Amino acid sequence: MTIRELWRERFGIDAPRKIVCVGLNYRDHAAEGGREAPSEPLLFAKLTTALIGPGEPIVLPPEDDHVDSEAELAVVIGRAGRRIARDAALDHVAGYTVANDVSARTLQRGDGQWLRAKSFDTFCPLLLTLVGVEELGDASGLRVTQRLNGETLQDASTDDFLFDVPTVIAHASAAFTLEPGDLILTGTPSGVGFYREPPLAMRPGDVVQVEVERLGVLENPVVAQR
Repeated sequence: MTIRELWRERFGIDAPRKIVCVGLNYRDHAAEGGREAPSEPLLFAKLTTALIGPGEPIVLPPEDDHVDSEAELAVVIGRAGRRIARDAALDHVAGYTVANDVSARTLQRGDGQWLRAKSFDTFCPLLLTLVGVEELGDASGLRVTQRLNGETLQDASTDDFLFDVPTVIAHASAAFTLEPGDLILTGTPSGVGFYREPPLAMRPGDVVQVEVERLGVLENPVVAQR
């Protein structure tokens, strides 16, 4: 099943209308980039044309020489809402899945904002599995890992979130309506390649795996733009 087929079946639309992301939602990730932890959820967006499924290739663009993967828990909205109260937030969740927030780091720094760096085609791999709130609750206590060619780069827990899922939903919906099928990427832990010594970028021929406990493993090969 493709992303389009799954979203048509579950939500009656071809793809999520919005991909909302939370930046710096792990204190250690903020620190590794030399930033202060935010006092409220820091939101940005990826374009939906970035979506691909498991096994589809992440394509490295020629515009950037350092592209990273970021392991993330993704929340899928099931019921529309605006200004959703935090204690009602989970009533709006269709389920959880696994996402990879692929990022072009040179552009991310140079542009001064993140849309282009986060939204190249293929820059949002997504696992096509939804696990509901009835099984995972607010998704606390889940291990989040990234492996590049079998080497573990990221390894943390959703207990380390600065802002948990209900808080993020309430905060985002205060600004805009969340609609069925919308995705929320909840942030990535420390260990991304850009901040390693020496920096470690993805290269053609690599294989990246993102795993969230109780949800599964999202695996994608890496190729160069032709």
